[in-house]
Amino acid sequence: MISIFFKATGIWLIIVVAAIINGVLREKLLVPIVGAHLALPLNGVFLSGLVLFVSFLLIPFLKSSETYEFLLIGLLWVALTLCFEFGFGHLVAGKSWQEIIQVFNLKKGDLFLLVLTVTAISPWVSAKLRGIL
Repeated sequence: MISIFFKATGIWLIIVVAAIINGVLREKLLVPIVGAHLALPLNGVFLSGLVLFVSFLLIPFLKSSETYEFLLIGLLWVALTLCFEFGFGHLVAGKSWQEIIQVFNLKKGDLFLLVLTVTAISPWVSAKLRGIL
């Protein structure tokens, strides 16, 4: 079971790289076209789809057929994502904790909660869609 979680962490790293590229593209391409107010929620929806897409492509690599493992992997991905968001934001980007928690501010259009929800369920959903479960 431990090897499944190492593989799942590898998949999560691919998701993180995709998410970083997605964020750069948002700032460089989407914001100038539609503005920051609309770019943020559009990006949240797109990132959610991207997480599900990567999960769907790579979930067979885990070679699991246990529902609980896919649910635990989703929780692992959420925990890793939160650690990355807070750790990178504070330690590398130098943001204050107040700035970092703004990713949970739905009023400003940030759909990070949607991304976290999709991240949590995407391993299980992907396994279901692929007929693994």
